[in-house]
Amino acid sequence: MKTRGFTLIELVITLALVGLVAMVALPLYEISATRMKETELKLALRQIRIALDNYKTAADTGQITRESGDSGYPPSLEILVNGVENAKDVNHARLVFLRHVPRDPFYPDPAQPAELTWALRSYGSPPNDPMPGNDVYDVASLSPGKGLNGIAYKEW
Repeated sequence: MKTRGFTLIELVITLALVGLVAMVALPLYEISATRMKETELKLALRQIRIALDNYKTAADTGQITRESGDSGYPPSLEILVNGVENAKDVNHARLVFLRHVPRDPFYPDPAQPAELTWALRSYGSPPNDPMPGNDVYDVASLSPGKGLNGIAYKEW
């Protein structure tokens, strides 16, 4: 008499193998998810910094009117999205530097507006103690964590 089916030992061995594969795969998934967020952070920082530099160049070339004593950097990140009037254009077209402010992928609250997910540094603040001010010279992540490369995200 021959019966069909699996023995208890076969089922236990199969479950043990599936558990082992899951134990190996989970850390790899977490690392790849972190790596993806780090790539998003690098891209967001690059986009914002390029927009800040383009704003400064436009201010230095006279396309943006500024008061004497101003650094030439934008007063907020929203200005990069909303745009400013081109002083050299006869039609007074708007200069827009970003389509939208990218979000810090490591910021914990997804309900917070993207502009508030960044640490801002003004032109007059020292590099070792960045502080917000009347303009936006640079941005950094507010995340207290460290990257896979060992460097804190706020120092990227």
